[in-house]
Amino acid sequence: MTTAVVTVCSDGRLGHQAHQARAVRRQGAELYVVGWVGDDGPPQDVDADLVVHVPPGRDGLRVAAARNAGADLAVARGADLLVFLDADCVPGPDLLRGYAAAAEARPEAVLCGPVTYLAPGVDVDDVDALTRSTRPHPARPDPPGGTLLVAGDGDYELFWSLSFALTASRWSSAPHFDGRYEGYGAEDTDFAFALRERDIPIVWVGGGHAYHQHHPTQSPPWQHLDDILRNGARFAGRWGRWPMGGWLDAFAAAGAIRWDGTTWRRAVPG
Repeated sequence: MTTAVVTVCSDGRLGHQAHQARAVRRQGAELYVVGWVGDDGPPQDVDADLVVHVPPGRDGLRVAAARNAGADLAVARGADLLVFLDADCVPGPDLLRGYAAAAEARPEAVLCGPVTYLAPGVDVDDVDALTRSTRPHPARPDPPGGTLLVAGDGDYELFWSLSFALTASRWSSAPHFDGRYEGYGAEDTDFAFALRERDIPIVWVGGGHAYHQHHPTQSPPWQHLDDILRNGARFAGRWGRWPMGGWLDAFAAAGAIRWDGTTWRRAVPG
């Protein structure tokens, strides 16, 4: 089985992507594809086998479109298994092998592994340090190593795009990411709901760990407020409910947004 790892990157994530690239090489992936979403083309020294440039749209980075483009390029170059990793994530030592085994067992499914958010200072090039740091995010399933757990209908909103995989044949017949989402938020939940609409299972892969490298964050993500309102409205128009409810509640509690009876809006236009 020819495995391709697909990630999306811009200038601000090049350092983390370099760590990811080294880990991917150690695990022997046959293809490593970067969807570059910066304004300008990628630097010549970006560590990848294939790079596809998807420049920003009017409303921000086109992450959804870049995932699609990277996956399509990998399939065109002969990939049988597509492993999507966020640029901040490094694969654990058993991730690619675990996804490959799960794909053999459940080729019709979209596969998701647990993700650990690393504390500052962890040496992500040290496999033993990663293993010692394994503490998967508690809001997502973490089945025992070597086991598979099928998501129920109510669990599709737990899908996240930090780490997931599917066969090339499944990709060819499944919904893709909606490229109309630009900037931060909602495109991964939209993808998951489209899978559910088509009765495509999501399966959680025990032991297929990925590790999210530390970087500063804001909670709630104020820098993404307008993206969340715009993409949330697009999602609600399709699915009849708003995503990212925790962020919306936090923004509303701070007086930044209000519900006008039909949609969320800025309380004071930005």
